[in-house]
Amino acid sequence: MKNIMTINGHPAVINYDPDLEMFRGEFIGLNGGADFYASDIVGLRHEGEQSLEIFLEECRRRGVEPRKRFSGRFVLRLPADTHEAATLAAAAHGESLNQWAARILGSALDRPPSKPPGPHCWTPDAAT
Repeated sequence: MKNIMTINGHPAVINYDPDLEMFRGEFIGLNGGADFYASDIVGLRHEGEQSLEIFLEECRRRGVEPRKRFSGRFVLRLPADTHEAATLAAAAHGESLNQWAARILGSALDRPPSKPPGPHCWTPDAAT
């Protein structure tokens, strides 16, 4: 993926801050904030390793799980006409809206959903 650097198994989003004229990294999927700055990629990786180690050490000290847990659920707000079109597209593919959205999101991420959603994830009321 673009603008993602993985440091010791932890992904970080990388952006350039023109005001500081530096790269900024921010780890995602952690139970707290851990960011880092450097003027070049080698320095950025080094600063990221240090930032991550400090964060992980603080989690160990406090007895906190460092990784955020994801439930597999999120609320998506979109225009009513898009909701309707998505519902129709799902039906045309013989899928629930949830199954269709999971497949489309997986496709956009260049990977299929790791586990097909069960029937409990969608009800006819959810499609309206």
